[in-house]
Amino acid sequence: MSTYKVNYCKQSNEDSWDLKPIGDDDNKSSSVVTKKYFGSEDERERNKESFDGAIDIFCDKDNRRRGAVEFIYAAMRNMEKFGVHKDLGTYRKLMEVFPKGKMIPENRLQGDFFHYPKQQQCATFLLQKMELNKVLPDEEMGDIILNVYGKYSTPYKRYCRMMYWMPKFKNLSPWPLPEELPNDALELSRLAIRQITSVDPTTSIKVINTAEVLDANDKTWIVSGQSANQEDILASLEAGTPVYVEGAFRVWLRDQQVSYFILRGPPVPRSPEPEVDNDDLSVMSRWMTGERSAAGTVAKLPGVHEQEDGTILAVSATGTSSRDSLLSWIRNLEETNPNLCKLAVLFTLTSPLGPVIPISNERNII
Repeated sequence: MSTYKVNYCKQSNEDSWDLKPIGDDDNKSSSVVTKKYFGSEDERERNKESFDGAIDIFCDKDNRRRGAVEFIYAAMRNMEKFGVHKDLGTYRKLMEVFPKGKMIPENRLQGDFFHYPKQQQCATFLLQKMELNKVLPDEEMGDIILNVYGKYSTPYKRYCRMMYWMPKFKNLSPWPLPEELPNDALELSRLAIRQITSVDPTTSIKVINTAEVLDANDKTWIVSGQSANQEDILASLEAGTPVYVEGAFRVWLRDQQVSYFILRGPPVPRSPEPEVDNDDLSVMSRWMTGERSAAGTVAKLPGVHEQEDGTILAVSATGTSSRDSLLSWIRNLEETNPNLCKLAVLFTLTSPLGPVIPISNERNII
């Protein structure tokens, strides 16, 4: 019997428990199963129909389902290649590969001592893969687990926890995304800028074609976001004030990454908190009669764009993340912000992620 270990790892920016078999025999048998059932080199044959067909071939080959654990491990390693890692029906079909009935504990003692540990660990890892890919199980999946392992098994406990917690967290994000993210880099950038600028509902997002910008060297697109409050702050800056174009910074949309840039101005000095007695009613002003507050009793709170290290004046994402595209962005901002022509614009292009490297538009990562 093969031994197993539990490795604590980090996958897809989430902590998870990684259950993997140990031993050369398991690795060899799994690689043999992969070549036999999922070794197609033609990209056109790697689809859901081919994956389900491999499962049907394995199930029809042996009614006793010998080697089911090795087959399921091999199938899980190839789900991304076949594009079925987010399909609930495929997970149900894999769970049905386990033989029914014989692995159900006959008494509580067997249930407490991890009956059929190798098979239970495999089923638990299958449920974990569903959770990492944000696939919510249904009642049919629970019935399959009950028929295979019973209600005292670890996979069924994991299923119950998933059914309780995953619906709670499914719609908890304040920035909902579509079920299928677009493959177009422009649409991904539009979603990213909308998410970043959601702190100000008055933000206007527009797409700029650099071919329409005067003296543009880089022919690409720009997604720019700026609110009316940011325009007012930019218009109030004195001539010669330095503003900085900084980036690229990274934002994640599920498993897709978008790089964005900011136009940062100088920080606004914070007003000192007034030293008044809050219980003294004599300092309170009656605004309904037009009476003004006494000097030093009211402090101006900073806005959402005024941070401690600077003021965010605009946000953008470009198709190439190049210096020329950012220069076109600044020239376009000058049309709606005339005061920007009087300021000193400095391109730092420094980021904790490393230097800015332009990439192709054909990739999803910008």
